[in-house]
Amino acid sequence: QLRLVESGGGLVQPGGSLRLSCAAPRAIFSVFSVYDMAWYRQAPGKQRELVAAITSDRRTSITDSVQGRFTISRDNSKKTVKLQMNSLKSEDTAVYYCNAQRESETYWGQGTQVTVSS
Repeated sequence: QLRLVESGGGLVQPGGSLRLSCAAPRAIFSVFSVYDMAWYRQAPGKQRELVAAITSDRRTSITDSVQGRFTISRDNSKKTVKLQMNSLKSEDTAVYYCNAQRESETYWGQGTQVTVSS
């Protein structure tokens, strides 16, 4: 099963920053640019929620709770998607997952833990 690979998670103090990175599997390298990409997160005891998305034509959307603090970007030449997270809060603590979607195809990563705590 093809998987995206996330990295960049860790422990950070409130107000700090992290940048998550998501790398596409080699099998979809040649068509990476046509995938819509997104970051989701799941906190303990909660449902997985959409955090940010970027379409194949680079339209972005950010969920209200992180608007103004998080930014999503993609680099089609490197087959990566990044999530820049600033002014982190304790409520941002979650496992963050990368998602790639095109028509009926969808791929997920294994997730990367982000913990915001003093």
